[in-house]
Amino acid sequence: MAKRDDDDYPTTGHEWDGIREYDKPMPRWWVWCFYATIVFAIGYTIAYPAWPGITGATQGVLGYSTRGAVAEDIARYEAQNAGLISQINETELSTILETPELLQFANAGGAAVFRNNCSQCHGAGAAGAMGYYPNLLDDDWLWGGEVEQIHQTIAHGIRWDEDWDTRLSMMPAFGVDGILNDAEIEAVADYVISLSSSPAAGTLGETLYLDNCAACHMDNGMGEVELGAPNLTDAIWLYGGDKASVVETITYSRAGVMPAWADRLSEAEVKQVAVYVHSLGGGQ
Repeated sequence: MAKRDDDDYPTTGHEWDGIREYDKPMPRWWVWCFYATIVFAIGYTIAYPAWPGITGATQGVLGYSTRGAVAEDIARYEAQNAGLISQINETELSTILETPELLQFANAGGAAVFRNNCSQCHGAGAAGAMGYYPNLLDDDWLWGGEVEQIHQTIAHGIRWDEDWDTRLSMMPAFGVDGILNDAEIEAVADYVISLSSSPAAGTLGETLYLDNCAACHMDNGMGEVELGAPNLTDAIWLYGGDKASVVETITYSRAGVMPAWADRLSEAEVKQVAVYVHSLGGGQ
């Protein structure tokens, strides 16, 4: 006779607060499902890489490899894009900007290169970080915003000792080096800040600026891209435009560094990311 009442089943002897633990057999369908998973697992470990060894894992009778699959996918896409990559390599940057198909491909590839290699500093949206990394969206370019100039900066970096063609500039530390005293530095800071609004003509700050700063930043404060001297009239500040920040810059100088990417990326990748960055800020 089939057992229908819980009292017909034995218990394990465990009881807590009137609750007893029955010793019931598992449902037959559940047991067979469990056995099926065991068989499947054994078959899987035979067919696919599974068991670790001293020098590597078992390869499996099917010879499948996730790395191999990824490599095949990469090779397939590289073969599909080979023609466009070749055109990117052989085409001048200015011509790429004027060729819709190449421009679209360069922007797409450049965006991928940027996310993988540049976003760690400049941010995923290329807005940079105040006091550390330039904003690439504001059309304000320290070394020039023409696509060829951007390509030069990316390829050879800024103050990168391992590349002889790197961008170089040297701002004196006017305070640390004893060129100006504290009062003079404050006067220059006031004048520099005024350049983006109404320049304070005839002041001590203007005189000191013309004697010490105009050689690089020009008399009008517009800067010089060939020297890497920023424009001081546009109210765009990498290290901050308040007086304390400007005083600190004049006193201690600034010298940001960017790696040279020519030895890390292919020429096509450097071109593509140059086109992409050029498009972000409107370019020049």
